Amino acid sequence: MLGTRTWLCRGLLQPRARPRLASSRRGSSSRDKDRSVTVSSSVPMPAGGKGSRTNCSQSTPQKVPNRLVNEKSPYLLQHAYNPVDWYPWGQEAFDKARKENKPIFLSVGYSTCHWCHMMEEESFQNEEIGRLLNEDFVSVKVDREERPDVDKVYMTFVQATSSGGGWPMSVWLTPSLQPFVGGTYFPPEDGLTRVGFRTVLLRIREQWKQNKNALLENSQRVTTALLARSEISTGDRQLPPSAATMNSRCFQQLDEGYDEEYGGFAEAPKFPTPVILNFLFSYWLSHRLTQDGSRAQQMALHTLKMMANGGIRDHVGQGFHRYSTDRQWHVPHFEKMLYDQGQLAVAYSQAFQISGDEFYSDVAKGILQYVARNLSHRSGGFYSAEDADSSPERGMQPREGAFYVWTVKEVQQLLPEPVLGATEPLTSGQLLMKHYGLTEAGNISLSQDPKGELQGQNVLTVRYSLELTAARFGLEVEAVRTLLNTGLEKLFQARKHRPKPHLDSKMLAAWNGLMVSGYAVTGAVLGMERLVNYATNGAKFLKRHMFDVASSRLMRTCYAGSGGTVEHSNPPCWGFLEDYAFVVRGLLDLYEASLESAWLEWALRLQDTQDRLFWDSRGGGYFCSEAELGAGLPLRLKDDQDGAEPSANSVSAHNLLRLHGFTGHKDWIDKCVCLLTAFSERMRRVPVALPEMARALSAHQQTLKQIVICGDPQAKDTKALVQCVHSIYIPNKVLILADGDPSSFLSRQLPFLTTLRRLEDRATAYVCENQACSMPITEPSELRKLLHQ
Repeated sequence: MLGTRTWLCRGLLQPRARPRLASSRRGSSSRDKDRSVTVSSSVPMPAGGKGSRTNCSQSTPQKVPNRLVNEKSPYLLQHAYNPVDWYPWGQEAFDKARKENKPIFLSVGYSTCHWCHMMEEESFQNEEIGRLLNEDFVSVKVDREERPDVDKVYMTFVQATSSGGGWPMSVWLTPSLQPFVGGTYFPPEDGLTRVGFRTVLLRIREQWKQNKNALLENSQRVTTALLARSEISTGDRQLPPSAATMNSRCFQQLDEGYDEEYGGFAEAPKFPTPVILNFLFSYWLSHRLTQDGSRAQQMALHTLKMMANGGIRDHVGQGFHRYSTDRQWHVPHFEKMLYDQGQLAVAYSQAFQISGDEFYSDVAKGILQYVARNLSHRSGGFYSAEDADSSPERGMQPREGAFYVWTVKEVQQLLPEPVLGATEPLTSGQLLMKHYGLTEAGNISLSQDPKGELQGQNVLTVRYSLELTAARFGLEVEAVRTLLNTGLEKLFQARKHRPKPHLDSKMLAAWNGLMVSGYAVTGAVLGMERLVNYATNGAKFLKRHMFDVASSRLMRTCYAGSGGTVEHSNPPCWGFLEDYAFVVRGLLDLYEASLESAWLEWALRLQDTQDRLFWDSRGGGYFCSEAELGAGLPLRLKDDQDGAEPSANSVSAHNLLRLHGFTGHKDWIDKCVCLLTAFSERMRRVPVALPEMARALSAHQQTLKQIVICGDPQAKDTKALVQCVHSIYIPNKVLILADGDPSSFLSRQLPFLTTLRRLEDRATAYVCENQACSMPITEPSELRKLLHQ
């Protein structure tokens, strides 16, 4: 039986925030059956079984390329030499299916997905399976990160008709794009408890020839039901629900599912859940004087600390892996995703604001150091991901985690120096191995490594505090800290000589927006201008390479070309709702970090475009995709779950509130209220599914603070007041610089700014709520007192 370490691709689907809740159409418990091979169908079909892992390999160039060789997506290019006659998603494939009256086989994945590699090697490189696909189907390959709309529509079908979903996703469609059979990973051949991909193809071929009308009717019936189930609208509701009620219910659900010992909100696998941590911090702030408030803070800080000490964090090279396969955060799925890094940098920065503990700020800085080194394009953009798989040595087949794990022998050879002053004979290597839990036999259990690829290997995970390790060997704490940091640096230098994991050099506007927020917020909180500059360069990259000035539209993707160039697909892949929402958030965060109003102006322009392309004027809220872009798809969805990434509607609710705070334009508030009302039924039913939207609901009903600093942005006294604001956790605020120029962008938006004066020609702060401002404040200590009230 496969262990969880190998069968989850991006968590298949990340389990709900609290997996003990009853599952719904967007996912199911992580304790459900292995979902990597589920089959779902609108007609009776055989159930899938468990596959086996073989080594991944790259496409062999001597084979004849298929049409994917002309694509830009790294994932599609991985399949460019398959014997399958692949089409990219588009009209050419659909026309062929209609003309030849063949079903469409849709395969969806992404380039750093372990089980996508497996299915490609086992099935899509298989000549016989390729012949079956070519004769009886029109095969279409989609990069889910390029086309999240296609992925969401058909994942909704797979989840609704089975116990889960994941990638690779395999769906069979009618020529009119209606799904009728769906699943995820299929092994190539039948096993005792499983059906192979070849058998599935043969049975679907037979059904299509003999019972096509029944297939079409059932497909239409399922699609109609999905359309009804997925509808999100205001209906006859006039206002959103009570924020106090929604927040209380969400907190109680999280509290019930909390892991007291290790933190987090599941048994295993365990995922970083920044949206939940953000909610808990906000809940704490609103309930500081209550037991529940203290509990919320403790849950969030403890989870962040346990994650940072666990193997899910790369202690050698920094950054976080995708998820932990166990309760203890010990053995990760080794893939690293950009969107995790951006969100976790913010979460750890906020933990530092709240606790004052530099442990959290050090983790945030480490995350950003990793992104700058490994995921950054020289023009300022950010790459998507690094693969879990890599070759243990050059020329060997890739294995999961090979780049990241260590044997005791390797560490002993790298760190042989004796430690002076210890109470017993001790080398630097032995000290590091004790602190990080390395053993001769390896610290990865067989249940997490069913194929035995990682036996004798170790994942670094902090087992003791510095104080305990120091006491164990009679050393000073600072001496141990220095020895461990020196040891980790030597391991880092040695790891440079290993074959690196595959880099997905695709750049996505949405994830770049999250990363701009990561650098901007952390740089502002820590007062590190260098980090804010990374955010500025990221925003400049977005504007230069991923924004069409003529139409004011964002592009979804661009790609790293040769020699540091940036390339685009032709025609370009236009942005989806999440691209606009996450970039607007990034620009608002960047304005508050840099106080350069040009970023605020661009954010307003993008919000106008978002409203024009995605707003549902009848039902409220935003669709995930443009109507024209998704023409032909059977559903046009509104995402209703804050998962590995926050839903774009949740982020948009926050953006609309902040934009109102920056401009005073009432239409932003009206849209926010309409959006929150549209999702109110979902919030009432499962508030824990939308913690980020529950935060927005609270921000709306509590009103935002406008913190105005009047002063010269370059002056020391202005910077002191600004840094005071950044040092305090205040999620429901906008920070505004009033430089005294009545013609400035912000003065034109908010005329009252021109009435606020500097006191005695010193930088002066005002805190404004509900169109009333505080008395002028010139001392950071006084401002701190007021903001803590």
